[in-house]
Amino acid sequence: MQKLGLHQKLLQKLSPQQIQLMKLLQVPTAALEQRIKEELEINPALEEGSPDDIAEEEVQQEEGDIGDDFGNEEEGPEEEERTESADEAEADALSEAIRKEEVDIADYIEDDDVPYYKLNANNSSADDERPETPITVSVSYQDNMLAGLSMLPLDDHHYLLAQHLIGSLDDDGYLRRDLESIVDDLAFTQNISTHAKELEETLKLIQTLDPPGIAARDLRECLMLQLERRHREHISGDVAYRILKDYMEEFSKKHYEKIQRGLALDDEELKNAIHEILTLNPRPGGGSAEDTRTSQQIIPDFILSVIDNQLELSLNSKNDPDLRISRSFQEMLSTYAKDKKKDSKEAVAFIKSKIDAAKWFIDAIKQRQHTLLGTMTAIMNFQKEYFLQGDERELKPMILKDIADMVGLDISTVSRVANSKYVETPYGTFLLKYFFSEGLQTDSGEEASSREIKKILEDHIGKEDKKHPLPDEKLAEILNKAGYNIARRTVAKYREQMNIPVARLRKEV
Repeated sequence: MQKLGLHQKLLQKLSPQQIQLMKLLQVPTAALEQRIKEELEINPALEEGSPDDIAEEEVQQEEGDIGDDFGNEEEGPEEEERTESADEAEADALSEAIRKEEVDIADYIEDDDVPYYKLNANNSSADDERPETPITVSVSYQDNMLAGLSMLPLDDHHYLLAQHLIGSLDDDGYLRRDLESIVDDLAFTQNISTHAKELEETLKLIQTLDPPGIAARDLRECLMLQLERRHREHISGDVAYRILKDYMEEFSKKHYEKIQRGLALDDEELKNAIHEILTLNPRPGGGSAEDTRTSQQIIPDFILSVIDNQLELSLNSKNDPDLRISRSFQEMLSTYAKDKKKDSKEAVAFIKSKIDAAKWFIDAIKQRQHTLLGTMTAIMNFQKEYFLQGDERELKPMILKDIADMVGLDISTVSRVANSKYVETPYGTFLLKYFFSEGLQTDSGEEASSREIKKILEDHIGKEDKKHPLPDEKLAEILNKAGYNIARRTVAKYREQMNIPVARLRKEV
């Protein structure tokens, strides 16, 4: 049996304005300008410029009207009163018309008809800079190799095989696929019948092209090909070549004693051979053409400077755009509000929705600025000693909750700011996340930042004897003597985070 009743529920729901703010908060400065341009295109009620500009325009217009009326007869008091009364009545009628309107904004936002203003937009001024982006044209190593095929003794059949092999090379210049799979590819895709031995012969010819070491199937073959090109007639007696040929695994693991015993080398011969191998190019395809991969340009959100031993923080000007409500839209709203026709009411509803959306967007931009400045100010005050000196060892342990409590925001909001915003300091440009770190207890009872410990580890590893590098156990012992309670596995974790190899791989002759 169904019953009707009243029930109270407490729900937590994000409004569209809050969702818009969260999205804007995540947008980095480099993408904020594009996001504002998109909003300017879809909302004709929003335009660039400061609200103060409208006031100046009104003052200039009033002065112009006074100049036009100069010399005419002065209006009497009765006429002035009639004008003021008409203006007040017009304003009251406008307010009443807007108040009585009850419309669904989504019906107008999601209208299928594309208005004319969406097809024509000019959001730049004559003073805007227009840097020309140069069009780069680069030639890959594969293009150079294909051009060099004409120099090889190849018939039509082997020429097609060579083209396919060159096209199968990866970005580093290696042939990662086995020849049997390439035989199948040629049969199914190009209807070319061949076998692995024939491909092997063609591959050997391709490997004679530049750059040296190209079209190798692994690192060992790549380095050996380069040495063969360098010592054509005396390659068999070359010590570096013999190391790669017979002791590649020992060389990669830096077991130099085993190599030295196996080849009966003295220290000087071993050192010269290792030096020669290290001069070879392990990525022959990577250096033959310009790297066409695009890199993201970092635009700092904050600029932090030290003046007279005092910290000064400013927001990047790109985060503070001048936006305002279009004056023409406000005038249209006043005009249509006077008319009681159905079409006029629909126009008022449309204009209202666009003005409201523009106000929400402007408020979201301002709230974004306030949140960014508040968060960065808290980080600056928390890590004041570091920003004054630039020494990583001065970084205090700091987690998201520390900053969230200082600025009165949720941890997720602080996380959004820290993960996508950059600050320019006298010591470099850093992601805000860089200043957050865990803490460890010292013998004196104080907390030390994990970044401070990493800096100490890096200093000790940089000063170690490369013939006898420090193992993790020794590094942990050094830190414990300095008052840092840290285990060997924690040292190993920090070392891996800094991309520092184990002691055996740091060994040098």
